[in-house]
Amino acid sequence: MHNNFYFLRQLSATLGSTLKSAVVSECFSQSKDELIIRFETDHRSFFVKASLQPGLSCLSFPDSFQRARKNSVDLFPELVGQTVSGVRQFNNERSFSIRLSDDREVLFKMHGSRSNIVVLHHATPAGIFRKNLTADLELKPDDLDRQIDWSYDHFRQHIHELRSVYFTFGKVVWKYLEGQDFFLKPEAGQWETLQSVLRELDAPRYYISVIGGKPVLSLVKTGLIHKTFGNPVEAANEFYYTITQDYAVEKEKTQLLHSLRSKIAAGRHYCEKNSARLSQLRNDQHYRVWADLIMANLHSIPEHADNVLLDNFYSGNAPMEIKLKRDLSPQKNAEMFYKKAKNQHIEIEKLETSIRQKEDEIRLLKEKIGQAESMTDLKSLRNFTEVVNPGEEKRKAGAALPYREFVFRDFRIWVGKSAQQNDLLTLKYSHKDDLWLHAKDVAGSHVLIKHQPGKNFPRDVVEYAASLAAAGSKRKNEALCPVVVTPKKFVRKRKGDPPGTVVVEREDVLLVAPRREDGHS
Repeated sequence: MHNNFYFLRQLSATLGSTLKSAVVSECFSQSKDELIIRFETDHRSFFVKASLQPGLSCLSFPDSFQRARKNSVDLFPELVGQTVSGVRQFNNERSFSIRLSDDREVLFKMHGSRSNIVVLHHATPAGIFRKNLTADLELKPDDLDRQIDWSYDHFRQHIHELRSVYFTFGKVVWKYLEGQDFFLKPEAGQWETLQSVLRELDAPRYYISVIGGKPVLSLVKTGLIHKTFGNPVEAANEFYYTITQDYAVEKEKTQLLHSLRSKIAAGRHYCEKNSARLSQLRNDQHYRVWADLIMANLHSIPEHADNVLLDNFYSGNAPMEIKLKRDLSPQKNAEMFYKKAKNQHIEIEKLETSIRQKEDEIRLLKEKIGQAESMTDLKSLRNFTEVVNPGEEKRKAGAALPYREFVFRDFRIWVGKSAQQNDLLTLKYSHKDDLWLHAKDVAGSHVLIKHQPGKNFPRDVVEYAASLAAAGSKRKNEALCPVVVTPKKFVRKRKGDPPGTVVVEREDVLLVAPRREDGHS
């Protein structure tokens, strides 16, 4: 109801007395949806702030306003120096204008998502604030006044279409009337209730209340009332503060929920993809079969053979062709196949574990969505967002850093972006007790797990970081990748070595599946 005719009528009357003979000293904007007009009265500066976002159209009147040094632009320079001669409220319309000398006006058209500021000269539009609303350039002020017949006869004739007849009431007043069983009353009772509401709207109090979970500025006593005012400017300021807080909560909540739902969708895709891979591995035992058949037929397989045809005793002695590496003996070929079969078994175990972990993550994300949806306080929501997406703001602010940061089990993991930035990460941004990781024997990202005093590095944290190192290497498309793991104090760089090249004096090797930086393997 903050843009309702009845409120604007009271507001424009107050502005008329406050701004009498005031002079416009500034008119500027610091964002595409916000216009500030500064007036100088006999006693102080008076600011009119018009916030005209499509989802939030609202006026407020701050006691002071610190203009930014940058990203601030002067608008409508012809208004500066003009003196206020009066304020005009258009009849039964959500618009009013501040009249100035030299036959100029600033018209505030408060029509929700189509709200605009129109500068008039000789009653003709000379400029508009929101340039996309081109129809406002054809606006004729005298056409804005609208008439309502408040007679009893007119009421009786249109008793079944009162909402359209008394269009100035708006949603809040009609909801208030419904709460009084207005439409269940007889004709005389409805008329009496209407007269009572009109008297209340003529000499109102201003209520900041909550209706349907949303803050509203009401001129009738309805909803869950938080504050009451006797001055429309004070009420407008309080409502602006309340609604912007609510708007910020909804905006940030929407972003958080989108992020959480995207993670759930990505997690489901991860589970589907890896479940298919797991099923394939479970049904594919040919490496072990090949190794067993070779070992059972060592005496009959010639050296340096490219392939061999053997009876498969696992399937009724059906012939099976096995491709061999000619530079390996039959026994070495069998050992190679046994090793590949073992790697398959390791991959199966890792896939089973990672799928279970991802399913647990999805369950937690669903719980977090429920928690986020119930939050109404901006501070609590931001604290919750930081818990859900730890380090998000730091990552945004640190875009120029030589690493990307990931967080797993409360451990920060830094991944180098390039060869030169690997050097910076390892030599400038590391601590001797950090854990350093790198894919073995191939080019790739340097990875650090930042140490925490008094804490050991958990196995699953090390595996997670190793999978990121694998994904950032030339082995990223292999099923398994060996990764070097060592404390940073055992890593050094020799003078003259190319960027990203280091010497590792002591190392352990971990075999992991590569994990993309979005969390997928």
